[in-house]
Amino acid sequence: MKKLIFRVSMLTAVVLSSNAFAGKDDHVIIQEAAKNIATVQQVAKMKDETGVTLTGQITKHIKSDHYEFKDNSGTISLEIDDDIWRTADLKVGDHVRLVGEVDTHRYKPTDIEVVKIEKIHH
Repeated sequence: MKKLIFRVSMLTAVVLSSNAFAGKDDHVIIQEAAKNIATVQQVAKMKDETGVTLTGQITKHIKSDHYEFKDNSGTISLEIDDDIWRTADLKVGDHVRLVGEVDTHRYKPTDIEVVKIEKIHH
């Protein structure tokens, strides 16, 4: 019985700790991003996992779900899942407003993981 209790408590600890590393839910990012309307230049100074809203243009398809985004202050890479891309009916050259999460890395430049995007008419 003691072994069973130990195993269950260990399993619970693993599940709870893995949830802590899962990141924020999309709705939390969207709420935070409403308060953080930013430029590419400002994003470079933000902390990892900060929700942001950016407005600009998708300028290039880099590979798979990675794109280049530009505003008046600079360029940054975006990661846009295929289902989000298709649902928004996007193409390179479109002007967009996007909501995403700042994703900092140790050995490559900061990018944005997009959770919501919409075309805007320029």
